[in-house]
Amino acid sequence: MPDAVRSRAADAGGTDTAGAKSGKGSKSGTSSTGTATAGLDPVDLVDPVDPADPEGTPQTGAPDVRDTAGTGDRAAPGGAVPSVGSVEGALARREGDRLRFVGAATRRIARGIDLDEIVLGLCRATVPTFSDAILVYLRDPLPVGDERPVGPVVLRLRRTDRLRPIDDLTGVEGAGAAGGAGELDFSQLPLVGPQGDLPAAELCEILPGGALAEVLRGVRPVFAPSEGAQDALPELLGAEHPVPRGRRAVLAPLRGRRRVIGAAVFLRSPERPAFEQNDLLVAAQLATHTALGIDKAVLYGREAYIADELQRTMLPHSLPQPTGVRLASRYLPAAETARVGGDWYDAIPLPGSRVALVVGDVMGHSMTSAAIMGQLRTTAQTLAQLDLPPAEVLHHLDEQAQRLGSDRMATCMYAVYDPVSHRITIANAGHPPPVLLHLGGRAEVLRVPPGAPIGVGGVDFEAVELDAPAGATLLLYTDGLVESRLRDVWTGIEQLRERLATTAQLTGLDHPPPLEALCDDVLDMLGPGDRDDDIALLAARFDGIAPSDVAYWFLDPEETAPGRARRFARRALARWGLEELEDSVELLVSEVVTNAVRYAERPVTLRLLRTDVLRCEVGDDSPQLPRQRRARETDEGGRGLFLVNRMARRWGATRLSSGKVVWFELSLPGGHDRR
Repeated sequence: MPDAVRSRAADAGGTDTAGAKSGKGSKSGTSSTGTATAGLDPVDLVDPVDPADPEGTPQTGAPDVRDTAGTGDRAAPGGAVPSVGSVEGALARREGDRLRFVGAATRRIARGIDLDEIVLGLCRATVPTFSDAILVYLRDPLPVGDERPVGPVVLRLRRTDRLRPIDDLTGVEGAGAAGGAGELDFSQLPLVGPQGDLPAAELCEILPGGALAEVLRGVRPVFAPSEGAQDALPELLGAEHPVPRGRRAVLAPLRGRRRVIGAAVFLRSPERPAFEQNDLLVAAQLATHTALGIDKAVLYGREAYIADELQRTMLPHSLPQPTGVRLASRYLPAAETARVGGDWYDAIPLPGSRVALVVGDVMGHSMTSAAIMGQLRTTAQTLAQLDLPPAEVLHHLDEQAQRLGSDRMATCMYAVYDPVSHRITIANAGHPPPVLLHLGGRAEVLRVPPGAPIGVGGVDFEAVELDAPAGATLLLYTDGLVESRLRDVWTGIEQLRERLATTAQLTGLDHPPPLEALCDDVLDMLGPGDRDDDIALLAARFDGIAPSDVAYWFLDPEETAPGRARRFARRALARWGLEELEDSVELLVSEVVTNAVRYAERPVTLRLLRTDVLRCEVGDDSPQLPRQRRARETDEGGRGLFLVNRMARRWGATRLSSGKVVWFELSLPGGHDRR
């Protein structure tokens, strides 16, 4: 046996012990089950073969007892045979080898977690130890749990494995026994041919009432010459592919917990002893363990898919691109086997070009934690759209968590960044403090009130307002990034601060590090034992909006307000060199301000912002949002929002705690794009 084959056989569970270990003059051979057995020649491990039966069909006579004890004692020249005890000992060792092979093979199959690993385990455990080739067919698609498949049952060739290609067997010693001298009979072994074609049909549709359906329904493995398999194997492999003659092929159905999910075909070459009756029991054991493993793998794969989809839908598909700030994020599950968790992040555009930055962590790593996280994230988005202060948002989140249950605990950091004022307001609910990386390379841990976790109840939350200089980077994260079994949270926060400062110095003190690369570098600080919890990371680079790009006015709710708004807008456009937009801006500003004045009781606000677009915002104290409608030909009004919708690049209306804001955007003319 070549070294490569010997190594592979040992890995599959067969024993390949040197003959010297067994005693005198013994040889290392392969058993009828394919196990390499010390001191036994291959022909000694099968029933005697009639020379007139070239197919190697086992006979029913007494076994060949030449050196059956593995001691080197052969029959005496006078025809004397070994004692009965030595024969029984050889048979016992033979069955022991068979059991050891089955145990090793099933253990290898059981090691697989996913579908491919289990099928690969079956192939590697049986080739070359049990068979020279194997073909594994599985249902396509594989049913999951109690699903009842509709339509015809189709088997797809999932994997094949073989000892060596058939053209390599041509001319080898013993090949002439299969065909002519020095060449192999291709009809006896449907392995890969010289042209590399498939050993069998890739797809097979099981016909109701057909021979293959009957064999699969019977569950038990069968030999190729048996009554049912004679027609079943050609149906499975394809009529154009030859089926080995004699007991050199075994068809074993793969039955899971509720139904047959496939079939395995074990093949032996003509130069090897044929399968025995006991080999059907081996094939049945291998098929049963494989089918049950595939069942578990399919169920596990479905659960993993559900967990991945749940986690993916709970987190933002993509981050918004608000004016004056750039964003990047990362999420890492706690482990491959714990794909869902309660960590989340979010970025929510707010009126006035502001943006809310949220990072939270629900206790646990289960579906329940992910579901609670989704509810809290949705609540936070709704509260943010009401433009509530950060402390008020956390207060309402706390109430929502208490409604979900008494043990629903979470931490949360809620911050609102204003690019016009270059300020950020932060409220904390028991979350690790954020880290601010300044443009000069200095990293500091922001001092924010710690607060109590969400769900405690009866606790007031406090907000702080801090400077957010242009070029600075704010890092919000969950405790999985800084806390583990090997370090406490404050040690991890200090390591994070030092890592950010080091990264900024390597990049250069005159410009900030790239945001995406910075997130990757932060995650690289995690060691092998630092992944006890899932991690959510949100990084915000503050660009801000220069005061020269902002124009702001208060308008009394009078009839003259639209005219004043047009004059203010015209002056701002002239200062910015955007005279080309005067007609469009005056028309749209006049329409929006007119609607605001109609319902407002307090002064109306008008603000123009020049960034990569021209943005106009009109605010009033009426909570009623405008709705676009199609005016009739006889109506004198009702066409304002229709004009805004047709002429603006984008527009919208947002309800605030003190009223509403209606905004629209226009693209800058060529040569004025500031992106």
